[in-house]
Order: sequence, then structure tokens, then C-alpha cells
Amino acid sequence: MDKLFFDLRPTHNPHRWYLPVDPSICVGPPGSLFMFGGVGMASAVAALERTTGRPLIWATAQYLGFARPGSVVDIDVWTPVQGKYNTQANTKGHVDDKEIISVSAALGSRPSEISGQWSEAPVVPPPEDCEPSNHWRAATEGLHSRMEVRIAKGRSGVDRIGNPEPDGRTLLWARPRESFAIDASMLAVMADFVPQGVGNALGKNAGGNSLDNTLRIRRIVPTDWVLCDIRISGVYGGFGHGSMHLYAQDGELMATASQSLIVRVRDSAEDR
Repeated sequence: MDKLFFDLRPTHNPHRWYLPVDPSICVGPPGSLFMFGGVGMASAVAALERTTGRPLIWATAQYLGFARPGSVVDIDVWTPVQGKYNTQANTKGHVDDKEIISVSAALGSRPSEISGQWSEAPVVPPPEDCEPSNHWRAATEGLHSRMEVRIAKGRSGVDRIGNPEPDGRTLLWARPRESFAIDASMLAVMADFVPQGVGNALGKNAGGNSLDNTLRIRRIVPTDWVLCDIRISGVYGGFGHGSMHLYAQDGELMATASQSLIVRVRDSAEDR
């Protein structure tokens, strides 16, 4: 099995896994760090794939609470339906008796020669020709320090203020700085970057806390970088909705994602 971006560990029970929460998988202001939501979903995806022995087709996560550094997230896997080619499953991630994340999923594959892609990757400069995305909090540790992100369309941090993207679209190249495979769990981490598009759409130093995320896998191919095509559909009443297409460098559509979030305007580095 490929090394994971996070420290997911098995137990004697093949349906239970656990994840020690350390600052390297956390975000947030100093003194109030919490596990990045995408890591919660990604750890559930990894637990599901390893329990069932099948690749992910889709997964949808509902974020219910925060896991702080020093805690341990237990992940319990249920597989109520196991067919010839696919498994319907779900997980609960909890810290002690507090539920943190709930994930439902389907996994499997079918023998078929049919393949098609009707969503085209946007034409953008290669990663090496794009400016680095500087995290607005200038984080030197934690999850954001472990990801290299370059901007193909849009701005980062306070540069977004007064410069809205009329089409609500942000294009980012992303990859882990360490040598981790681009697999379903890594795509789940990147899929939780949808809130980064909110600031560009609004022309504000803004982002948000994810309420949910749904990841749908088409075809994962070898690639060094992933092009994250983020589209913010709308914001109203303090909430926003957006989606993402995730492409390999050769234009292969690997996955799609969508989520809703609490919109937060960042007035200072102490704001979440």
C-alpha cells in the first residue's frame, strides 16, 4: 500500500482504524488548531478502500465537529451491502464519544471497455510558470505548509481584496511537497480546497468552514500536479456553494467534488 499523507493506523479489528491528530494535518490560528476537514474525509476514504479491498467510486462527508491536536479519531467502517462488483459502505469518525465526521460511500469496479470524458481541462500555463499561492495567514507549519499550490487564475491572501473574479472561478495547481501518490485519499484532501475560491469570487480575503463534501472518482492516472478547477456557484445568508473538477497534468479528468460552507471574511490573522 502507498504511504498516506496522514498517519492512519489499523487495529486488530479490520473494520476499525484510528488517526492520531498532530499539527501536520491541522489548520487554524495558533492555539486553536483543528484537523483539516479534507483529511477527515481522506482518512475515511483510505479506511474504506483498505477494509473493502475496492477502489472508491464516490464518497460524501458531513463534517460534524473539530478534532484537536493530541486527540485520536477512531474510524469505524460498516459494509451493509457487498455485491459482485461494488460495495455500499459508511464510516463514523469520532473522538471518544463525540462524532466528528460521517461518510457514506460506494466502492468497486466493473469490467468494461467503455470510456469517455466530456469535461475539458481549461488551458492554463504549466505549474512552473504560475505564481505560488501564499496562504493568507502565512502559515509556516501545519497542513498548508505541506501542500504546494500555484495560481493559474485568481489571487491569494489580501491580494484578492477589491479584485473579484466575475465568473466565480479559481484555477489552482496543487501537489503535496512530500512524495505521496496522487490517489483517492489525496484527491479528497485537495477537494476540500473549494473554500479557497470564495475569496476570489467575492473579491475579499475570505474563505470558510466546510459543512460537507462529495467526491466522485472517474479515473486516477499518474500525475505530479493536479489542476483544481474551482467554481463558486453562489453565496447568500452566510453560506456558500461550490464545486471542483480535478484534472491530471495531461488533461485527464480524475474526479469531481462539490460542497457547501460557512463563509468567513478574514479581517485579521487571528480569524479562522
